[in-house]
Amino acid sequence: MSASRPRAALAGVLGIALAFGAACGGSGGKKSANGLEQSEVRLGTMTVADTAPVQIALSKGLFKAEGLTVRTQVIQGGAAGVPLLKSGRLDFSFGNYVSLLTAGTKDPGFKPRIVADGFRSAPKTHTLMVRGDSPYRTVKDLAGRKIGVNTKRNVSTMLVRAAARPQGVTFDEDRNFVEIAPPAMEQALKSRSVDAVQAIEPFGTQMQKSMGARMVADLSAGEADGLPIAGYAATDKFVKENPKTVAAFRRALQKAQGMAAGDRGLVQGILPTYAKGIDAAVAAGMSYGTYPTSIDAAALQRVADLMQRFGYVDEKIDVTSFVAPAP
Repeated sequence: MSASRPRAALAGVLGIALAFGAACGGSGGKKSANGLEQSEVRLGTMTVADTAPVQIALSKGLFKAEGLTVRTQVIQGGAAGVPLLKSGRLDFSFGNYVSLLTAGTKDPGFKPRIVADGFRSAPKTHTLMVRGDSPYRTVKDLAGRKIGVNTKRNVSTMLVRAAARPQGVTFDEDRNFVEIAPPAMEQALKSRSVDAVQAIEPFGTQMQKSMGARMVADLSAGEADGLPIAGYAATDKFVKENPKTVAAFRRALQKAQGMAAGDRGLVQGILPTYAKGIDAAVAAGMSYGTYPTSIDAAALQRVADLMQRFGYVDEKIDVTSFVAPAP
């Protein structure tokens, strides 16, 4: 065999290997055939009405249409998603804006970028609930008591504190708030381990129907009326390294947000499929907020300003620095 033949054979093998590597994307097989940096992403989500668009996008194939496979992981709250984003165990996470902005301001190793708005409050979407036989009738009555929230130092505690301040009541983040996953709040009230809970729909309505829980305050009123509550974020690093993937995720989610905003029946129908213990009757009778299809920086600034007022951050936040650039 001539010397040229081994070289030719080696070249052929290398050519096949390179072609195979290109087909697989050269990055663990994650690169999409339609040019996305990643075809599979991991998303942190919650079993609340706020995240109905995620379930709509999954069930309607909206992510698939963009070349994405989305793997979901249920988290207790926005604060729980922060370390998962930071470590790379999640690529995107649903999270309340207070937790995201606080972490992005105080943690030098974490820079979240909001890629899509998720949910805004409306009457009775966030309530303060007590047992039916509770002696407490107002927020003022709960001074010094234990209140269940999904996580501390997030939008739940801020809404309670905002409702309490006009009544001259101050709640301490550590002494007065107890962390409880939303589906477990009903049992916490029944067992009397807390005196009240900050309920997120659909669990507020569920507690009213199943155990006769009573609302003592609508936390979505006043300063919180129409307030941006939560959205979807990725790290600044992920956004910069995966612009096409982020754009595809954003397009699919925005379509689902629009569908949720335009068809309440669609949200009612899908809610019992992922929210534990929620049936069709609860889904039909509960309160719904709004599902924005774009990020309104001026509205989001309201959240940041409230955060500064209640001491979650020391200085004024410019929210535009946390918004991912448009594709």
